[in-house]
Amino acid sequence: MTKFEIFQIYATSLLLILSAFFGGWWFGKAGYLFEIRRNPPELKVINRSPSSQTIDFDLFWKVWTMLQSDYLERPVDGKKMLYGAIEGMVKSLGDPYTSYLSPEINDSVNNALNGTYEGIGAELGIKDGQLIVVAPIDGSPAKAAGIQSGDKILKIDDIITVGLGVSEAVGKIRGSAGTMVALTIQRNNEEPYVVNIKRGKIVIASVTWEKKAESIAYIRLSRFGADTNDEWDKAVAKINVEMRNLDGVVLDMRGNPGGYMMSAVYIAGEFFKDKVVMYQEAATGEQTALDTKRVGIFHGVPVIVLLDRGSASAAEILGAALRENIDAPVVGEKSFGKGTIQDAKDFEDGSGIHITIAKWLTPKKQWVHKNGIDPDISIERTTEDMKNNVDKQLEKAIELIKQGITDRNSIESTKED
Repeated sequence: MTKFEIFQIYATSLLLILSAFFGGWWFGKAGYLFEIRRNPPELKVINRSPSSQTIDFDLFWKVWTMLQSDYLERPVDGKKMLYGAIEGMVKSLGDPYTSYLSPEINDSVNNALNGTYEGIGAELGIKDGQLIVVAPIDGSPAKAAGIQSGDKILKIDDIITVGLGVSEAVGKIRGSAGTMVALTIQRNNEEPYVVNIKRGKIVIASVTWEKKAESIAYIRLSRFGADTNDEWDKAVAKINVEMRNLDGVVLDMRGNPGGYMMSAVYIAGEFFKDKVVMYQEAATGEQTALDTKRVGIFHGVPVIVLLDRGSASAAEILGAALRENIDAPVVGEKSFGKGTIQDAKDFEDGSGIHITIAKWLTPKKQWVHKNGIDPDISIERTTEDMKNNVDKQLEKAIELIKQGITDRNSIESTKED
């Protein structure tokens, strides 16, 4: 083989490598994902770039005009029709977390994130197509009425909930303090029953704490709202002053439905730094790492996390980050399993939209969506326990810290013994 032929082979190989690299880069930036399956062999190319199809809105305006001119009970409410049309368009995506909110509902949702609103005090979600209670809020009318995480809501007053989105259901359940709402509830596969609940003014403190057994700090984190970071800092500052020699922290996020994702990232910085809290994965498949740099007072302090089926979203982000970065054990029940991220936008008329824009992954790049986080120590808190104010999950967490069993490896060793 001549030198020229050898040169041709090397040059061709180099060109192929460069073409593959830049071709892959271009397809990735353009929104294409490649899925390769080995058995049976298959290559799929999925275009995730925004659609450029042209839609003829002539039909929409024809129906709009017909309703305006022909509907029996005229005049029709044009604004109500507009909101209904947008809600229907958003609902057609089939994602319960992507929703359009009318001004009234949007105001209520924003107030809830800020810790104050009027209603029954329960976070709602959709699971397997059914409206459910993700978590009743501590001290709320819902909790006082015995509503539990996982309860199915079959009816709101006389309205069947099948087909209702979360925002629609919220709008029908919330109302002025002092008014009543009737919910038809099904727990597990038991016979449905009606619960009449008087709405109240819900004021939620997102962070509370208390001393347990002299050297254990118990922190209750009930949501991730607009004021959570400030409340967290104040609570931690008090713990730092009043509890100089900490043996451990119990972080209770049971019934925490989530909220602002970046608040979970911020709080993670209390326990570790220079490690990934989560990955945000865009529609194109591009992953962005979110880590924390700040130095909090709990660095090196053992922590045990309490989760249950009402722990969702940002609560799962923080719980998974603590478990995967510092081996913090999780005690309780399997969490809810919400692994998507929504972007919220408000419009000039007061309405708003929540759009699912990405998924989040744990530091080990696990997607918990619809699967949840399995506890390291599984303990169910029964209805009987709640009635008798017995908390075996919290008792177990305190016991583990007292025994010095504060990382997942220790728990595995204990199980083997």
